[in-house]
Amino acid sequence: MPITSRSRYFMRSAVAATTLATVGLAAPQVSAAEGHSVAGVALSPTASKATRTIAASQTAAVRATANLCGSSYVLQSAERLPDARRFGTLFTYTRGSAGYTGACAVFDNNSGTPKYMKLKLCTNRTEPRCDTDEGTFSQYAGPVTITGTHSEIFCSKFTAVMKSSKTATAALIDRVDYATPCN
Repeated sequence: MPITSRSRYFMRSAVAATTLATVGLAAPQVSAAEGHSVAGVALSPTASKATRTIAASQTAAVRATANLCGSSYVLQSAERLPDARRFGTLFTYTRGSAGYTGACAVFDNNSGTPKYMKLKLCTNRTEPRCDTDEGTFSQYAGPVTITGTHSEIFCSKFTAVMKSSKTATAALIDRVDYATPCN
């Protein structure tokens, strides 16, 4: 059986979870440069008040998605989608202290039933490099990650789509936005 992007991440996540459990860590640790955390997960200094509020109210999801992305990432944003109805929550994480060198996203399914989900994360380039995860998921799509130079990661974009089925014409969620801060 070929190794797919999703199975590659699952295997990596299983190894990371085992390693974290062995050393007694539940989530990425806070460094002095980041300054703030929620439930042991480091928050980006540029995380919005809305992100901090969501992170404080969804600590289990923040811990779980942070572990999927890895210990070198900090929570950049958390957004309820499409709105307060919250069929899903998109978590984005960034890496790099002297400029972004990586971005990671996880699209949490909060609907309670399996949905077709697509999560795509792309570098900021004329011909971008992208990582995509799509399928019918009951828990989440992702993690999707991109790495590169600061100029590639700065202003990187995500696309998050959720539908009742892959062939459904109407989307429950169809969101495109920046995964990293963009001035």
